[in-house]
Amino acid sequence: MSLFIVIAIIAVLILWIIGVQRKLVKQEELCKNAMSQIGVQQSSRWDALTALAELTKSYNEHEYNTLKDIIAQRTSINGASSAKDADAQENALTSVASRIFAVAEQYPDLKANENYAKTMDSVNLYENQVRMSRMVYNDTVTAYNRMTRQFPDSIVAGILGFASKDYLQEVASKAEMPSMKI
Repeated sequence: MSLFIVIAIIAVLILWIIGVQRKLVKQEELCKNAMSQIGVQQSSRWDALTALAELTKSYNEHEYNTLKDIIAQRTSINGASSAKDADAQENALTSVASRIFAVAEQYPDLKANENYAKTMDSVNLYENQVRMSRMVYNDTVTAYNRMTRQFPDSIVAGILGFASKDYLQEVASKAEMPSMKI
């Protein structure tokens, strides 16, 4: 009888460990998927910024070459990428975008170009999608990290090597309120 109770307790314990492991894997896969979505949106944004760089070519050759050099440093963000990788990519994207905006300010004809306006709309759309994807990633990481840290799931997470994930950092230049001077 006592052997039966010991076997039942071991079976329940094994089933519990399997259940926790499955929940951890599910959450980890959601984190990878969210990071991959960021990569897809950033890639689309890179393509739109590359098109804008091409439009600047006839206006300022030096700036065009600088932009192409920055764009050439682009890396791919996927499910295996870290928050640090995605943040670095976001900083590079912000750098390219601000340079293109500066060139457009110098050349009103460029700003008035219909292709420039359409491509800028695309850049803004992709920027909003990246912002939403970053929020989804951080929310997903919150749920995953909570599971890896809360008792008793943290015991299984530690034994099976599930470590906490880093959050995406806020882009400092976007945290400040823009000037509203006219």
